[in-house]
Amino acid sequence: MDNNYTVGTVMITQEQIYKRAEQIGAQITQDFQGEAVLVVGILKGAVLWMADVIKHIHLDDVSIDFMACSSYGASTKSSGVVRILKDLDNSIEGKNVIIVEDIVDSGITLNYLKQYLEGRHPKSIKVCSLLDKPEGRRTELEADYVGFTVEDKFIVGYGLDYDQKYRNLPYISYLEG
Repeated sequence: MDNNYTVGTVMITQEQIYKRAEQIGAQITQDFQGEAVLVVGILKGAVLWMADVIKHIHLDDVSIDFMACSSYGASTKSSGVVRILKDLDNSIEGKNVIIVEDIVDSGITLNYLKQYLEGRHPKSIKVCSLLDKPEGRRTELEADYVGFTVEDKFIVGYGLDYDQKYRNLPYISYLEG
């Protein structure tokens, strides 16, 4: 790792994240009352957030799956090239799909992912993101459920990483340097 980076101050606490996950889970429960949902976590960053949110989705039929894609590599800037590293295990045709992402930044990866999944004919596709960084947006895309809006910094913690480091921080911070 580049020794010029250090972790900044706490931006969002673990307690704030838990509270917001509870609120979003309740909203998803209300929005999909009486229906089944497939929650698709985007590896690896969204795992902690997804776990918190699904605990608060009180529907009879909630299933999960995972995808992995990348547009960063070992950099703090998106390369703009999206690669699917792991695809879904099951069909999503006719299903309500909720993509759970750690952060909507440039929007390139999520925009690509939505189009990719729409080609499989789901009933609906919604996006639930822990963080939204609108200043980083390079394409038109809005998440349906957003935990927090953050400023244009390189965010780490609570699943978000820099070159696979800092995912284990129990709060949201940023790199400075």
